[in-house]
Amino acid sequence: MGSLYALIALGYTMVYGILKFINFAHSDIVALGGWLSFVLATKLFPALGAEGSLPWWAAAAVMLLCMGACALLGFLIEFLAYRPLRKAPRLNVLITAIGVSLLLQNVGQLPFVFGARPQPMPALVPVEPWIIGEVRINPVDVLVTVTAIILMLLLQFLVYRTKLGTAMRAVSFSVPSASLVGINVNFVISFTFMLGSALAAAAGMLFAVKYNLQQTAHPQWVILGLTAFVAAVVGGVGNIKGAMLGAYLISFIQQLGTFALLKGGYDNASGLKDIYVFVVLIIVLLIKPEGLLGKPTREKV
Repeated sequence: MGSLYALIALGYTMVYGILKFINFAHSDIVALGGWLSFVLATKLFPALGAEGSLPWWAAAAVMLLCMGACALLGFLIEFLAYRPLRKAPRLNVLITAIGVSLLLQNVGQLPFVFGARPQPMPALVPVEPWIIGEVRINPVDVLVTVTAIILMLLLQFLVYRTKLGTAMRAVSFSVPSASLVGINVNFVISFTFMLGSALAAAAGMLFAVKYNLQQTAHPQWVILGLTAFVAAVVGGVGNIKGAMLGAYLISFIQQLGTFALLKGGYDNASGLKDIYVFVVLIIVLLIKPEGLLGKPTREKV
């Protein structure tokens, strides 16, 4: 779960680092990524249920297609909804983001799109657990964790070791200054949206592999995105390493909290795990509002 939170939180933190606003439609792109992976897996490989799990190259192809489709969707959202409001008040952009979120949720429920019924995700990896001593390891957990870590390392390399990453950091520092030195700001912003949407799609597919798919307007997706947003805030919104740190920290606290509630005799322990998330958020905002790895900003009055 920490790896999934990290992939989603990276999209929040990159967009905030560039444009200084929260894209509340991000969790809906995660949902669409999960549903697109379901459609691609069932349409491209209709005999999957009879033959078992996909070969690794087929699962990788489904993920790449899903990431590409959501990256294109991210570009369209930025170009059509956010770019015209770039100089508008922040409240206008916030309302637009909520509107885009509601649009994606309801379009996804149309009968000719994904429908309003939950669906079981086909097995993309072997379902038999690996037994090491007394420890049971599920292959799907290994797939989720390893894939997420590889994607995060690639993002880290892109941002800190390439010219495009340098341009992204320059735009994040100052849009006017980046324009003065010849950086195509519109391209960098669009690419950031596309990159964040692609990571969200990967998280949606990995989430769908581990859990069943709920309808696109189900609160499950909202809670997933909200928890990832809290992870970004806890780690330091706008900081890539902080988003990853906050995601794993939030996940560990959730799991340990659930375990403690189970030990205490609570039957609905999993339903109460989100309490710990928001308690941590409140504590961090009170003690270190810029986040664990964030830097305090000073403004001249």
